[in-house]
Amino acid sequence: MTGQQATLYHQAGEQFAPAIARLARAMERDAEKARDLEQDIHLELWRSFARFDGNCALKTWVFRVAHNVAADHVGRATRKPETVEIDELETLPASGVGEAAMAEGHALARLHAIIRTLPLFDAQVILLWLEGHSGAEIAEVTGLSSGAVATRLSRLREKLAAHFELPETDHDE
Repeated sequence: MTGQQATLYHQAGEQFAPAIARLARAMERDAEKARDLEQDIHLELWRSFARFDGNCALKTWVFRVAHNVAADHVGRATRKPETVEIDELETLPASGVGEAAMAEGHALARLHAIIRTLPLFDAQVILLWLEGHSGAEIAEVTGLSSGAVATRLSRLREKLAAHFELPETDHDE
């Protein structure tokens, strides 16, 4: 263990721990397995900082490692994630009271369920975008060209939006 490794890990934890937790929850439906995945990501980040040479931004390094660990985790699964129809999704317990908190929890649960059914690479791209990363940052993390990221994001956003649109009704009166 080097002082540099400890410093980098501490800095990464302060800046990116919430995003890592969200990635784990988005990639793994089971809460216990999501916590395991989050721990695996942190362990691999710790290990990886021994070889971090500073040739890319800390943010890029962290998300590259996190998404690689998540991809390995999903790839190791012996079964394909169970898919659920949107109508069958359960709502998450609301952390606060009121309809707005319940609606937000339900929408988030639906979004995570839909993302889990996407091919792994698409799930990684959309999760990075949802975390606020730019197209250039996503390209750097994934190895795609900026143009390919833009095209993929456009298609993914359309697919996700279609799951949240209300059906059109005929209002002939």
